[in-house]
Amino acid sequence: MSAAVALTACSLTSEPFTPSENGAMPPGREALTRFYEQKLVWSDCEGGQCSDLEVPLDYATPDGETIRIAVFRAPARKAGSRRGSLVVNPGGPGASGVDYARAADYIVTPQIRNVYDVVGFDPRGVARSAPIDCVSDRGLDRFLGQDPTPDDTAEQREFAATSKAFATECGRTAGPLLGHVSTREAAQDMDVLRAALGDDQLTYLGKSYGTFLGATYAEEFPEQAGRLVLDGAVAPDLTSEQFAIGQGQGFDRATRQWAADCADSGECPWNGDADNVVAGLQTLLTRLDETPLPLSDGRPDLTEGWASLGVAQAMYDQGMWAALTQALRDVQNGDGAALMDLADQYAERNADGTYSGNIMEAIYAVNCLDSAESASLDHYRKMEPAVTKAAPIWGEFMVWGSMVCGFWPEKATGKAGPIAAKGAAPILVVGTTRDPATPYEWAQRLAGQLDQATLLTYDGDGHTAYMRSNNCVNDAVDRYWLEGTLPADGTRC
Repeated sequence: MSAAVALTACSLTSEPFTPSENGAMPPGREALTRFYEQKLVWSDCEGGQCSDLEVPLDYATPDGETIRIAVFRAPARKAGSRRGSLVVNPGGPGASGVDYARAADYIVTPQIRNVYDVVGFDPRGVARSAPIDCVSDRGLDRFLGQDPTPDDTAEQREFAATSKAFATECGRTAGPLLGHVSTREAAQDMDVLRAALGDDQLTYLGKSYGTFLGATYAEEFPEQAGRLVLDGAVAPDLTSEQFAIGQGQGFDRATRQWAADCADSGECPWNGDADNVVAGLQTLLTRLDETPLPLSDGRPDLTEGWASLGVAQAMYDQGMWAALTQALRDVQNGDGAALMDLADQYAERNADGTYSGNIMEAIYAVNCLDSAESASLDHYRKMEPAVTKAAPIWGEFMVWGSMVCGFWPEKATGKAGPIAAKGAAPILVVGTTRDPATPYEWAQRLAGQLDQATLLTYDGDGHTAYMRSNNCVNDAVDRYWLEGTLPADGTRC
C-alpha cells in the first residue's frame, strides 16, 4: 500500500459551501482565462438542465479552434442545503456522462441527491460533444461482427487488414479532432467545467475508465482535486499484455460464476457442472465462428464476434445471468435474437440498425491516443500464449482487441505509467473482487500507486460497487462526500 495507510479513517475539514460564479483558476493557466471565466447558460431539458462548455480544440493553442462540450445537471433537491456539484463519469471511454447524470436518482443515494447537483458531461469526441464517427453503421456492424479470435495466418492477416481499414477510415472522417480526444485533454476540460460550475475543488465519481480520467485529473490538478471516488479502477501503468491478462482473468472469473449459476438453475443448455457449461459455451462460439446463425429480423448474422459481445454484456451485472442462460438456450434451438439483443446493448445499437451512441468508435479514438500499440502480427502472436494460459476462456479474445491502435493515424500522446497525484486530497478507490472488466487487482494496484488513497473492497460480482445494492459500500462513499471521512484501511463489504 501507499503512504495513504496512515491517513485512513481520517476526517477532512468540511466547510459550508459558498456559491460563486466561477471556481478558482489554477496558476499558470492565464492563457485560458476566457474559458475559465465563462458562465454556463442553463436551459430546461429532459430530466434536468442542459448547457454547453466552450474549450480549446488544442490546449497548446488556446486562441485557435474551439469545441463545445455538452453538460447536464440534475439540481440538488434541497437547494438550501446544496454543497456544490458532483461530477460523474460512467466509463468507456466513450460512454455518455450526460445520459449517466440524467439517471441521477439511480446512480447516487437520496442523501447525495439532496445536497449535490449531479453533473455529467460528454467528453470530447463522445455522444453530443463533437462526436467521433469513424465508419458507417453498416461498416461498424461488419467491424464488430468480425472473427475476434483469428486461428491461423490467413485469419490473422484478415484481422490486421480490417483493423487497418477501420483506423484509416477514422483518420479520413474525423478530422483534426482525432488528435485531441486524449484522457489528459478530457481532464483539462473537466477542470474548466469545475470552474464554470463555481467549485474551487472537484467532487467526483468515476466508474471504470472514469477512474483513469479521475486519477489523471488528480495528477494534472492536485490542488483542485477534492473528494474523488474511483470505483472499478483501471491501473494506469499496465502494459498491453498485462491489460489483456487482467481483463481476461476478470471475465474468466465472472464467466465461471455465471456457469455455476447456470448449472444450478435447471435451465442451463448444457448438463453437468460449471466446467461442462464453460466447455459448452466455448463449443458454441466455435460453431458460430464456422457457421454464423442468420437472424430473421434483418439484423446481421450472429457471428462469434457478436455472440461474444452478448455474453460479455451479461458479465457486467449478475442480474443479466438468467437472460443470458435463456438466450443461449435459444441459440441452441436455432434462434439468436435474444443473444443479439444483449450484443446490441453492449454496442449501443438500436433494433433498426442505427447506433444511439458512438462508444464503439470513441473507445479506440481515446485509447489509441493514450497509449501506443503495435501493428506487428508477431507482437500479438507472441503475446497470445501467456494471455490464453492466464485466461483460458477470454484470453484469445482480449489479445487482438488493441491492434487497431497499431494502425492509428494519430501518434499516441500518452503512455502507460503509474499515477501518484502528489499533493491531491486523499482519494477513495473502490474495488469489487469478481469485477469482470476492471479486476480487483487493478484497484489494489492503483491504490498502491496514489500518494494518498484508501481502498474499499466489495466482495461480490459485477462491474463496480457503488449503488449496486450494497449499503456498506454506499454508506462509506456517502460519508466521504458528506463528511470527508474515509473508511478504515482494509474495510471489506
